[in-house]
Amino acid sequence: MAKIGYPSNSFCAGVNYMIEGIRLLWHPKLRVYILVPLAVNCVLFIALTSLLLSYFWSIVNSDMAFIPEWLAPVVEPFKWFVWFIVGALFLILYGYAFNVITNVIAAPFYGLLAESAEKILTGNELPVETLWSLIPRVLLREISKLTYFLMRGLLVILLMILVGFIPLLQILAPLIGLTWGAWTMAIQYADYPADNHQVEFYDMRNCLWSRIRSSLGFGTTIMGCSIVPIINIFAMPAAVTGGTIFWLNELKQHSVDVLE
Repeated sequence: MAKIGYPSNSFCAGVNYMIEGIRLLWHPKLRVYILVPLAVNCVLFIALTSLLLSYFWSIVNSDMAFIPEWLAPVVEPFKWFVWFIVGALFLILYGYAFNVITNVIAAPFYGLLAESAEKILTGNELPVETLWSLIPRVLLREISKLTYFLMRGLLVILLMILVGFIPLLQILAPLIGLTWGAWTMAIQYADYPADNHQVEFYDMRNCLWSRIRSSLGFGTTIMGCSIVPIINIFAMPAAVTGGTIFWLNELKQHSVDVLE
């Protein structure tokens, strides 16, 4: 098992899970499981990056034409901040879209990647499960995660918009979005090893909440990698292996305690 030189449940430990995941990703026995996800990531990178740049520059050129006329005098003094919020939202949505679409398509392969990574780290075999039996279960799990992200994500966006128009508190708006993004990334990638052990989605979220500092460190690192072009192609498989290390070092024992 990969050991992290930081106290458990700390932001730095969470960051290091991702770093160790990147190192583990290049293990010869894992290469076969990352070929399909990497191919999907390359196609999505080209499509989403082109779409992002196209929409963003069209909004820039419109000079805030998307703001209702009656609201324009109110917004004008905060124009610089509006662009800051718009840019932050675009980056967050870009990272979200890249992750969501990739994970829906490549989820079965990520499940197998997490399983193989755990075997390398612990030497223990998980119950054998064929790809064809894995696919329906994993896709249903992805739908559960997507529903959770969308329902709560809408509330987070509304909160960001509200805070964005409150003087002095405006700076908190992008921080709220980034914190939510980090939390969802931690859920997304720690869930693959948890699902391999048949841990319910609700129980898995409780495990992450009990290790909130590690969760935010891990999720923030993934989020940072997912919004950087080129790097985001390799970040998703590395997050799976990093999530497996996180699971083994901190989350697995807590899940046992919860189930008991």
